[in-house]
This record gives sequence, C-alpha cells and structure tokens, in this order.
Amino acid sequence: MGICKYKGKQLYPHLFSPLRIGNIKMKNRIICAPTSPSMITTEGHMTPEMIAYLERKAQGGAAVVTYGESIVHSKTGKSHDKQLQLDSYGVRQGLTETTRAIHDAGALANIQLSHGGMYGGLASVGGGHDKSGVAWGVSDMEMPQGHVKEMPTEMVYEIIESYGKGALLCKEVGFDMVQVHAAHGWLFSQFLSPTWNKRTDEFGGSLENRARFFIKSVEAVRKACGPKFPIEVRINGDDFLEGGLTQEDCIEVAKMVDGKCDLINVSCGNHEDPSMFQRTHPSAFFPHGVNVYLGAEIKKHVKTPIATVGSLQDPAQMEEIIATGQADVVEIARESLADPDLPKKALLGQADDITPCLRCYECFGATGELEMVKCSANPIIGQEMQARFGVEPAQEKKKVLVVGGGPAGMEAAITAAQRGHDVTLVEKQDHLGGNLIPAGSAYFKGDYLELAKVLEKRVYENGVHVQLNTEVTSSYIKGFDPDALFVAIGSKECKPPIPGLDSDKVIMAIDAELHPEKLGKKVVIMGGGLVGCEGAIGWHHEGHDCTIIEMKPEVAMECNSFYRGGLLPRIYDAATVMCNTSVKAVTEEGVLVCDADGKESVIEADSVVCALGFKSEYEKVDALSDIVDEYYIIGDCQKVGKVYDAMSTAYYAACRV
Repeated sequence: MGICKYKGKQLYPHLFSPLRIGNIKMKNRIICAPTSPSMITTEGHMTPEMIAYLERKAQGGAAVVTYGESIVHSKTGKSHDKQLQLDSYGVRQGLTETTRAIHDAGALANIQLSHGGMYGGLASVGGGHDKSGVAWGVSDMEMPQGHVKEMPTEMVYEIIESYGKGALLCKEVGFDMVQVHAAHGWLFSQFLSPTWNKRTDEFGGSLENRARFFIKSVEAVRKACGPKFPIEVRINGDDFLEGGLTQEDCIEVAKMVDGKCDLINVSCGNHEDPSMFQRTHPSAFFPHGVNVYLGAEIKKHVKTPIATVGSLQDPAQMEEIIATGQADVVEIARESLADPDLPKKALLGQADDITPCLRCYECFGATGELEMVKCSANPIIGQEMQARFGVEPAQEKKKVLVVGGGPAGMEAAITAAQRGHDVTLVEKQDHLGGNLIPAGSAYFKGDYLELAKVLEKRVYENGVHVQLNTEVTSSYIKGFDPDALFVAIGSKECKPPIPGLDSDKVIMAIDAELHPEKLGKKVVIMGGGLVGCEGAIGWHHEGHDCTIIEMKPEVAMECNSFYRGGLLPRIYDAATVMCNTSVKAVTEEGVLVCDADGKESVIEADSVVCALGFKSEYEKVDALSDIVDEYYIIGDCQKVGKVYDAMSTAYYAACRV
C-alpha cells in the first residue's frame, strides 16, 4: 500500500474514500450540487460563461459537478425565464463543450432533469417573462399567479417519454450521470403532494399512484441509458407543508425508487414558498447541516446510497456525516461558489483557508436581477472567463500602501501581495476585519466572523506588513511614499441633526452590535434598514424589547428578495415595527415620533440605537488619494454597499496595479 501524500486523507478518511455508483467511480464523496444561474441563451442553450462557471467548480477537486434544472419538455415545463432546454434545436454543442470542460478539469459531469409543472405556464421566482399563461399541473386549481389546468393523461405519458429522450441526449453528449428532480415543489413534487394532487386517474389517490409519474420517468431514463448508467434522484425528506408529504411519506417514496436508481439525494421544502425557501436553501438562521437528519433517516430504510445537503461547508462535519453513516455523499451548492476549491483545500489539510458562504443569497439575487451569478465572498464567481488564468504576476514590483483593514483593504492587500508587490496594510483599530466584526456579532451571523478570520490569515500568510493602531494622515502617506495607494477607510455612520441625539441613552448601531451589554431593557431602533433589523433580531434574542422606527413603507428594503423572505418574519417576531414613521426627537422618556397622518407619540425607551445608515467620507478620501499619482478607492469609501461590493472592487483594483 502506497504512502498517503495528502493530509486530508488522514483527517477525513471517509470523505476522501472513493465510491462506485453504476459505471463510474467517484474519487471522493463530494458533489457540487445542482445550480443553474441564468447564464443561458433565450433559446435554452449553454453560454461560454456558464461553461466556465462549471469548469471552475470542477477545478476545485469535487468528484462530480452537477448542472441544475434542465428542462425536458419545454412547451409545458420551463419554470424560469432562461433555462437549459434539452429539446431545443442546437443544444448539443454547448452541452458537449460543458462535459469536455468538466472532464478536462478533473471531475465527472452530472445534469439535473427537471420540469416546472404548473410553474411552466405561471410566473415563478424565476420570472414570468414570455409565460403562456396556460399552466399544466397536477390538478385544476387557482394559484395567485393564475389558473392551473389538470394535465391530461396523454400529456403525462408524453412527458415521461421526454425524460427518457432528455437523459439519452445527455448521455450522448458526455454526461456521466443524470439526476431526476422530484423535490422542491416542481412537477413530481406536485404530483406526490396530497395537498395538490386531486386526480382520480392512475396518477392520483394513494401514495403509490401519486408516485407513479415519477417512478415511470425514472424507469424511462433507465431504459434509455442502460443498466449501468448512474441515475441520481432528488426527493424531499419532508415537504414541511401542512397537508403535504411528511417525513414518513418521503421514506415510502424512497423505498419505491430504491433499486431503480444509484443515488438518492434528500432535500426538503418548496422553492416557490419564500419562507420555505430559507429551509430548502438554509439561511443563516439555521445551523449548518440542518437538513442532514432527513437523509439519515431515509438511509435506514433503503439500500441505495444517500446524498445529503443543507448548508455544509466544514470538512470535519462532512467527515462525521459519512463516518457515522448518516449519508454516503455530501453535496454543496452555495459553498462551491464561495470557495470552489473546498475539496482541494480539505484534501491538502487547509480547511482553515476555506472561504465561508455568508448565506446572504447574493447568488440567487443576481440570477434574478442580473441574469448571471455573483458571490459576496468570492469576486471571481460569475466572471470566471476573465479570471480563468488566475492572478497574473505584476510586471513591475511596487511599494503598495493599503489604508484600512476591513474586507476591501484585506482583499486588496492579499491580491496585490500575491501578484508580487511589497504591501503594507495600516489599520487605525487594534484588529483587522472592519465592519465584518459588528456584522458578525449577532447569534446568526457567525459566517461573517469566519470570513474575517480567513482574510486575516491570508493577509499574514502572503507576507503583507500589518500596522495596527495607526490612523493614516496625509503626512503619513508623504513619509511612506508609496508607488500605489489603496484607500479603504470604510464609511461613517450617519448622525442627522435630530434633537436629543447627543443624549446618553443614544448608542450608535455599530457600538450596540459590539457591546449589547450597553443596552437597556426597552430598545428603540431608529432605522429599519438591514443593520437595524438584524440588530433587533439579535438583541431580542438576548432578551431586549425592541421597537423599529422606519420612515419608508417597509423595512429591510435594500435586501434581495430571497434573503428578505426569511428575514421579515423574524423581524416581526423580534420587534414592534412602525413604518411610515419619522423620528422628531429623542426625549427623556424615549423617542418622539410622527406617523403618516401627522400624529405624534412618544415611544418609551431605556436605550435608543441610531441605525440611520452610512455615508462615505469623500473629503477625507480625496485628501489621502490626491497625494499619490496611482491610487485606488475601494469598498464603502468609494460607495456604501455590501460585502460583495467591497470584495469585488478590491480584488479587481488590485489586479490592475
């Protein structure tokens, strides 16, 4: 037996053990789960950008890379505005290029076969562009988006045939396996659900009948692709819907498909329910691995290997899942965006360098808003073609000064140092991290602290000279005499001229996040943006009575819809929310407010948190940047934004030095 060259095989022996399913051998137990950003043509074909995105995942060391939601029957099943359509003329070329790219990068290629059911004709979270308005679903019903017609029996059989045809096409263009999607509220999930399925034919009634469409489609795939071609199925482990499939029902569905497929992927919930979306794709309010138990229970009842999902990003946790028999395979989706190299880093024993997923849903938001993908923690995602050859060495080594140690400053320093520059980072506080530290202070935001820790580690490992407890002035820059300057001084909290704002009971939001012990029992939060709302959730969790005052008609309006869907219920659970209300003054009793009708009242408060936003200090920025010919203004001091904006502006600016 050869000597083990990889530390990760000693640390995670089960995670890095091979697994044979059908005619393929997985080199480890990690699959990049199905994702399908909108980088698809309007004809339903792959684009070079999508291929590069999948190729980058394959380069990271996962055994299998899966493309998601490929529609097998376009005229009835296209649930999103732009989706891969397996029955679209000309689709083969892009698919062939995709499998070649994944294979050349060292992974096996998988593809998810899907159908939107009633959402094929109705608007969904994936959009409503060019929808026919004719929705064929499991049964006649009225949805908020419109009427759903019961799918005729002959159409059911036509779609079953399309699963076989679509799977064969995928095999012919080089995919090593296919996944049949029967979860998340799409077609088969609709048929399986007793809530939605009111049919009286062979596809309605008993669970066996409701599962018949799904089972026959899996059998059609098997017949088309042969006995050894690997088939993965994705099912729910629980619908988490009143009247829907229970955990016990899902176990029975798994038994029905046991032996007919080679891998059972167990997920849960409903993609189209904004609150349930947060469980299907676990938000920061859930622990990592929250859905693993669903697959673990099904594994007790079937012989087919089980794949589990649920916001997994720690190799040690993945190892425990496999070692304890909870699952045979772990699948990662958003984490493969935050750090495609997670498998490779785990194999090399570098788990402390894995970039964490912040679970902020910027990736989902970009898919809908921008028709592409992005990641808060990884500026390369969505721009893989530009970054295909990595960070290029600098043609000329320069003396670089970075002012500010927040996410923008650290990312700029890391990237510039990796390119060969002599980099010094100066931070006025006694630690690095910037606003990642207060942002990560709430009980559900630990991923932000983890990102700060990973970036700080990279700063030192890349030889950046760090100087803390130092505020950079114009004279400092003149004395340092850098060839290139990065200004990353962040932003300043807004403190408008509200009477009484200098009261001892007023505390600025960042201070309150870092030192919640300063808050009294009754807390009034001025400002219902993300900072104020997440603060209220955290402070309520620690026992404070919170009230949010917001002058806009709704709170947290700057959030993308995916994160907001799970955030809003928790805001209203944590605080009394007063929208369309302005603050007139802070008084001894609390806060004087005025509602939309002009009625004034006093909200009692022991403490008042000022969470009225941030602003860039442009005068200070200009005073620093004007000293040096080559300067870069990055992060919040360029324009107040999110972590994505800080990381992205920093990375690409540092690539230009």
